[in-house]
Amino acid sequence: MAITESEIAQVRSATDIVALISEVVALKKTGRRWTGLCPFHGEKTPSFSVNAEEGRYYCFGCHVSGDQITFVREIQHLDFMDALRQLADRAGIELHEDANAGPARKERQETLAAMEKAVEWYHDRLLNGPDARPAREYLRARGINGDVARQFKLGWAPDEWDALASSLKFTEKVLLSTGLGFVNKRDRKQDALRARLIFPIFDPGGKAVAVGGRILPPPFGPSERPDGRVEAKYKNSPETSIYSKRRTLYALNWAKDDIIKSDEIIVCEGYTDVIAFFSAGMPRAVATCGTALGEEHFKTMRNFAKRIVLAYDADKAGQGAAASVYQWEKANEVDVYVARLPKGSDPAELAQRDPDALRASITDAVPFLRFRLDRVIDDANLATAEGRVRAAERAMGVLAEHPSELVRDEYLMQVADRLRLEPAQLRPRVAELARNPTSRTANEPSPPPEERRLQVERSPMPRPGLEALRLRVHFPNDVKERLIAPYFVNDVQREIFEGLSSDKSLTDVIDDLQRRGEEEASQILSQLAVDELDREYTVEDVTAVVAQLIRSAVNSELKSVGRDLREGRMTPEVADVTVRDVKERLKLLEGPSSEVAENDLREWLIERSTTRSS
Repeated sequence: MAITESEIAQVRSATDIVALISEVVALKKTGRRWTGLCPFHGEKTPSFSVNAEEGRYYCFGCHVSGDQITFVREIQHLDFMDALRQLADRAGIELHEDANAGPARKERQETLAAMEKAVEWYHDRLLNGPDARPAREYLRARGINGDVARQFKLGWAPDEWDALASSLKFTEKVLLSTGLGFVNKRDRKQDALRARLIFPIFDPGGKAVAVGGRILPPPFGPSERPDGRVEAKYKNSPETSIYSKRRTLYALNWAKDDIIKSDEIIVCEGYTDVIAFFSAGMPRAVATCGTALGEEHFKTMRNFAKRIVLAYDADKAGQGAAASVYQWEKANEVDVYVARLPKGSDPAELAQRDPDALRASITDAVPFLRFRLDRVIDDANLATAEGRVRAAERAMGVLAEHPSELVRDEYLMQVADRLRLEPAQLRPRVAELARNPTSRTANEPSPPPEERRLQVERSPMPRPGLEALRLRVHFPNDVKERLIAPYFVNDVQREIFEGLSSDKSLTDVIDDLQRRGEEEASQILSQLAVDELDREYTVEDVTAVVAQLIRSAVNSELKSVGRDLREGRMTPEVADVTVRDVKERLKLLEGPSSEVAENDLREWLIERSTTRSS
């Protein structure tokens, strides 16, 4: 049975368009209309207008328009029926359609319902379970009382193999689709999280989509597990049909009202830091979910606020790909600041000890570039001419990363003044570094630890390959069996990988590259060898890197399939089937069938590589 016009109209009338759009855009009442920044193009002055009574929106800048269904279609890239089904679910309306229609919708409903049940189960276990007493004591020690635990729906995963799965009678399909569990080698259902404090993760509309789990540190938890396994501090849900790490911000569902009111969003490193800001009277904090701050996060944040304050601890705030931060600032028309937290303090600790200082750190936050320059100069010995020159050389490297010549020159004069040097002495070198970032001379000092990682990341080389090589160097046992040469589309990266795959030591591989004149490969591997990792890598991290690497290799190989077709080495029928089959497996890389998809794509890439070389 087809959907009737009356049912479509019913869904529209039952959906509050202001509430719907407010999940992704900050809207403010202006007369009878609601206005905000358009989510479909970048702008500084709001030109996006919503008519709540008519259920319509229009942008006077890019001229997009539509109703509730159109908005969901455009934002989530869905077809009409999927958007309609999603809004019907939201409004609690049952659509009369064919029994075979909408299997994805049904699966999504089941996944969301299961996640909600799990969050409630974990939460009840924390509040009432005798085994959760150490978790409750840990929370109290961190300044989190029962009311706060209830506000954030905190939970406890008991130290049992299948407590969640058996209590809620989850099927294998549900465990896999939610990421809450799996079937072990003994063909038994097993919970993914054990003996961990649970932080539920919600989408902007308040639906539970994932969970993060933290082990209890001593003395609240054991210093080591009885079986000797080393546990990662945090473990998060994998990517699922309802959860994307790169798009999700923890606590945005609670924080968005204050973010809109203050036009400021505070970005933290951890879940407890977010809770600390809420407790200190700044309920506009969010955190990334087990992944680095990235472009998708900025796209989400710019719809709510223009001032973004990074509230990481002082030793980590300057880390990350600075060039990317400046690019994201420009593309999303936001301003990135850094909170001046005392060294050695994180927001959660500071909120307990001195909440006024925590609030002041946000009020007195400084622009990202200034923070990085202050770090360079504050760590320098300014009592000697040599110390000031070394500081100037490092500061010029930091300055040169900013894309705006006017901004660079403004800060250059401040640096020159603090170092008692003439601006005219510094300008030519900054200009040279801005034109050619690789022009650092051998006489210049090596960058500080927080910038060493950036040298590799600023390279024009493909990022997936660099991340995979970083794991291959530092965690060889975790990735050795999952990486193959055809995954590396860049010749230099493949050269490095093949060297690492030999029985030679790291030093011997670097020496061999130098002897063969492979200077670029030798330099990259030398940097990776001393790379100071800023976090622990989990199994999920490794899987994500491998998946990203495979996508890069497959997309490159699909271009080769196109060339084969154009040059007559492959028939149109075979090419069409190949492309369709490979793309279907790419879609499965992030789902419950990821392992099968990974193996299939691996075999295809090996076959393509073998065919080409024969």
